[in-house]
Amino acid sequence: MTDVEIEYCVPCGFLDRAESIQHAVLQQFGERVDRVSLVTGDHGVLTVAVDGELVWDKEEDDYDVDEITRRVRAAL
Repeated sequence: MTDVEIEYCVPCGFLDRAESIQHAVLQQFGERVDRVSLVTGDHGVLTVAVDGELVWDKEEDDYDVDEITRRVRAAL
């Protein structure tokens, strides 16, 4: 099974975005993943990794939950 990790910037207030990503991933892939964890960070971070491999980073990509879930699906 698979671990999905969402790291988000606490001082930036990205918790809502991280929770939205987490909810979408669990809703679509709940039976295919072991864990979808939220990891606190800083310095503007908002990333999604599947089994340790970065699949989405807000520094490089627009925030789009549908695109993020597509990338998670591809990594599964």
